[in-house]
Amino acid sequence: MNDKKNNQKDNSSDAPELDERVVTINRCSKVVKGGRNFSFSALVVVGDHKGNVGVGLGKANEVVDAIKKGVNLAKAHMVNVPLHKMTLPHESTAKHSGAKVVIRPASEGTGLIAGGGMRAVLELAGYRDVLAKSLGSNNAMNVVHATMKAIQQLESRDEILTKRGLKKENA
Repeated sequence: MNDKKNNQKDNSSDAPELDERVVTINRCSKVVKGGRNFSFSALVVVGDHKGNVGVGLGKANEVVDAIKKGVNLAKAHMVNVPLHKMTLPHESTAKHSGAKVVIRPASEGTGLIAGGGMRAVLELAGYRDVLAKSLGSNNAMNVVHATMKAIQQLESRDEILTKRGLKKENA
């Protein structure tokens, strides 16, 4: 009984309830004298639905270990992204390797229109109303990295006003 309470306390003090999503798992084989050796890589997205999201790629000889490594890397590389009424502050485009993504804000009630790795990143970041399109490569790793670049380019209204020198002094 005490163990359960201690575990719950440890989890709650760790971070503000992070969700994990495994985007893809790849198997690699190496042929050796005795047969084949398999290793696995797992692409994992971690987020709190409140503007924090991270991506990690874990590699190990077992799937479970690869996922754990991916989660730890994703937690270590989390970034904060701006939310504006559960959608994007403005449109953004980004490219990573062969993948190009376009993300646009949508009106309330539209929902998250994205697929695969893009959906995982946007959902765990906390966006609910977004129109997204993946162009070019459909390689999950490249699409996820391009999506991360696109949401890192976003700036909130306050940041833009501050850059322009239009921020109100009394606010």
